[in-house]
Amino acid sequence: MRKWKGTFALLFLLAVSWLLIVSSVAFVELIAGAVAIVVIVLLTHRSRDLFGGLRLSLKALLFTPIYLMVFLWQLIRSNLDIARRVLSPSLPINPGIVKVQTQLQSSLGKLILANSITLTPGTLTLDVEGSSLYVHWVDVKGTDADAATQSIVAGFERTLMEVVE
Repeated sequence: MRKWKGTFALLFLLAVSWLLIVSSVAFVELIAGAVAIVVIVLLTHRSRDLFGGLRLSLKALLFTPIYLMVFLWQLIRSNLDIARRVLSPSLPINPGIVKVQTQLQSSLGKLILANSITLTPGTLTLDVEGSSLYVHWVDVKGTDADAATQSIVAGFERTLMEVVE
């Protein structure tokens, strides 16, 4: 069942992407898109389970742009923080590796979370092990794993849980 759900999710994502890129519903464009989508689905049959974690609901569709806004906000905040540290070298930094916990169960959810953390300046996801992520952080504020989880993961995780299982 999960493999079919992943196949359907991949087909849907590819079809929407094709229509957004081409911006045309001409018959020739639709046929070319269908052929390309079928080829991609056949070539990626081993990774379909990854897309099985995607929720296929109206609620998930509505939360996807919300997640992108949350990510954009975190990106702006972290860029300003790093710029402040670069422009004021007297600001202390305390780099280190912290272990944070995630409540996400699906591989896709953990992948999106890890990439979101890595794309924000000042953090880099090093490893994902079970429900733990190891993150290099430019300013470790203490040894409390719950505080680090709250600071790094919680902003992304709340909305991401509505998009993926």
